[in-house]
Amino acid sequence: MIDTLLNQARDRMKKAIEVTQTDLSSIRSGRATPSLVEHLTIAVYGGSQRLKLMELATITATDAKTLVLTPYDPSIIAEIEKGIQEANTGLTPVVDGEVIRITIPLLSEERRGEYIKLARVKLEGGRIMIRQARQDAMHQLKKSEDSSEISQDQQKQGEKMVQELTDEMIAEIDGMGERKEAELLQV
Repeated sequence: MIDTLLNQARDRMKKAIEVTQTDLSSIRSGRATPSLVEHLTIAVYGGSQRLKLMELATITATDAKTLVLTPYDPSIIAEIEKGIQEANTGLTPVVDGEVIRITIPLLSEERRGEYIKLARVKLEGGRIMIRQARQDAMHQLKKSEDSSEISQDQQKQGEKMVQELTDEMIAEIDGMGERKEAELLQV
């Protein structure tokens, strides 16, 4: 009973970490990574469809400052370029034959500060999801103890295990935050 509850809480907390990691990867640092643009939605084929950029093109980082997009269908290259410009990411796409090149500009000190604040907001969102999973697990333990499915000692032991798991997951989120901040501060 307690093991099942603990596994469910662990799964929810790991999912929260994955979501937070995805959110953090979308925050631009001074380095070119495909995750900066792969989730942008682009209106293609005359605006009849909206697809993620990763569904429309191969995205590669040729060096630390350049992304190269190779559309699967060269006829939509202008629509991809327009979609990237309209996304207000601060990135400027340049069509070069059948590929689109995006040069990642250096971040100003002010912009770095804004991105660090944004990262902290996303990290706090991850912590909140983890604490919500802990709260739900604690509630389930209390309910199980009230209905005499488990003893009070088992409930206390379960609560201790859930709290240890929560502390471990929060520490993982904090580590992700420290790495992202170091990445953003790196020139």
